[in-house]
Amino acid sequence: MMKKLARHGNSRALVIEKPILDLLGIDDETVLQLHTDGESLILTPVTAEERSAAIGITGRKFANKFPRAMRVLAGKDAT
Repeated sequence: MMKKLARHGNSRALVIEKPILDLLGIDDETVLQLHTDGESLILTPVTAEERSAAIGITGRKFANKFPRAMRVLAGKDAT
């Protein structure tokens, strides 16, 4: 299947037909990971488990970088 990009404001959009979305289990709430091998774009649906893991990793990185902010947010450091 060949496609052209559509103008979407200052960006470009790729319209994906419903049968393909249905085949891949993608709906309006699905988060997609986009990456490239330098020649192709690769879109992959992200599972809820993968999203939770990524959020956990990000949270741990933030906590390690900003431990005082995390204590303040937790209500354990009022100064």
